[in-house]
Amino acid sequence: MAMRDLRNDRARRAGVREERLRATAGLRTTETLSSWRGRSGRRYIVGVHPLAETEVFEVTTDAVILAVKRDEAGTAHVIDVATASSYPGEQARARWVAEVQNRGANEMHVHRLAHDEGERRAMIDDLRQDDESDG
Repeated sequence: MAMRDLRNDRARRAGVREERLRATAGLRTTETLSSWRGRSGRRYIVGVHPLAETEVFEVTTDAVILAVKRDEAGTAHVIDVATASSYPGEQARARWVAEVQNRGANEMHVHRLAHDEGERRAMIDDLRQDDESDG
């Protein structure tokens, strides 16, 4: 029990971060896979898409979408997190994409494995950066 508590405490201190999937390095797919580690230490598998690929919203309404800025060093930073159903209309989606793009986002990371709205909400809370309270 003490070891688990120590691991969980270490994960919380590390903060939200991307952890690349080594197992997918040689795969030839149209979608790159990656993962994010939340503040809780929980891991979420995502598909990585260019920010301009807004049809991601159209193919799923039950996904969690991370607007991500990948910097010059290749490090990913979460700009905003939302559910696909948060922006049901085309104009609302376009406004959100423009807003996160203005804030530096250049990728969308899409998690489609949450079973219900409660899981999606918990994931958003887990991945939202502390300094993101304004967006």
